Amino acid sequence: MEKIARVFIIGWDGAGNFVKDAHTPHLDRLIRTGTFTFDAQTVSPTISAQCWGSLLHGVSPEKHGLTNDIASEHTFPEQSQYPSIFRIVRDSIPDAKMAAFSVWNPINDGIIESTIGVHKVSMNDRELSLAAAEYIKGNPDVLLMFIGLDLPDGAGHQHGFNTPEQLLAIEETDESTGIILQAIEEKGLLRDSLIIVVSDHGGGGEQAYQHGSDHPLDKTIFWGCAGPGIKHNATLQGELMITDTAAVVLHALGLNARSWDAKLPEGLFNP
Repeated sequence: MEKIARVFIIGWDGAGNFVKDAHTPHLDRLIRTGTFTFDAQTVSPTISAQCWGSLLHGVSPEKHGLTNDIASEHTFPEQSQYPSIFRIVRDSIPDAKMAAFSVWNPINDGIIESTIGVHKVSMNDRELSLAAAEYIKGNPDVLLMFIGLDLPDGAGHQHGFNTPEQLLAIEETDESTGIILQAIEEKGLLRDSLIIVVSDHGGGGEQAYQHGSDHPLDKTIFWGCAGPGIKHNATLQGELMITDTAAVVLHALGLNARSWDAKLPEGLFNP
């Protein structure tokens, strides 16, 4: 496998797979060089803490035990048998530089462990994307970075999911993603970075302004990645789950995945 020097995960909260109906030139440019699907599936219930928890810990909500209330009020247990990808990287590479920039602060404080030396920032979407870009420019040796943007979810709750108003929020999120990608490119990091772009859930399935159900509009998400060793427009074998993101990250960094629910998607990486 071609050498991957670092991993960036860019999360679009609440965007489901509605990006297919929005103008997203920055996302499109990235994915043209990698593999992308509109048919990935998230976990149940389709709620942010459960979904981001599964992405970052590689297991189902029943195992990681996170809910929005728990993530908002408690730090993630340091000795959990289901550590986050950040914890696994820290245990394997003690001097790794890692960062989490998230609009929704419970990701930083309640889903990612609090004492493992992850640089954490929380602010609104536009400011967050600018701050993340500056961090990347100043820290090109970062090994793992999560960036969580929130506008699509907020617009979905306010205006309805997959509405013109939410699609505008998705397009604004694409602009914020473009700021981050430009920083990666300006520092010459694009050639040896794995970049994953993903949503945690959709919405509007059973209730126009909500999510949480197993309706396909709530549960179907987009997932894509590009970088060294990633096949271009690969045909993935089997259903890709949000949980599998954790296995992709560890494989990219040359680390062994735990006994997880996460599985490495067949056909994603070049031999």
